[in-house]
Amino acid sequence: MGIITDENIVNKIEEALTQVRPYLESDGGDIRLVEVTDDYVVKVKLLGACSDCQVSIMTLKAGVEQAIKKVLPEVKEVVDVDKIES
Repeated sequence: MGIITDENIVNKIEEALTQVRPYLESDGGDIRLVEVTDDYVVKVKLLGACSDCQVSIMTLKAGVEQAIKKVLPEVKEVVDVDKIES
């Protein structure tokens, strides 16, 4: 599995994260893009209060994933790298 480095794709995802960041920051958290796999799985890292919040998965799926899919419909899913099971 490879990693997408296309600047246009990465910029679209960063723009979507910029849109949701104020909501995360208002709860003491933040988010960082880690990578985008070649099968369009966006890997992020939740930071601050978001990293151990009980509803972080719901926030990730309902908020972050939807915002990213709105600007880049090809995205299959958004996952938190700290929650990926090895």
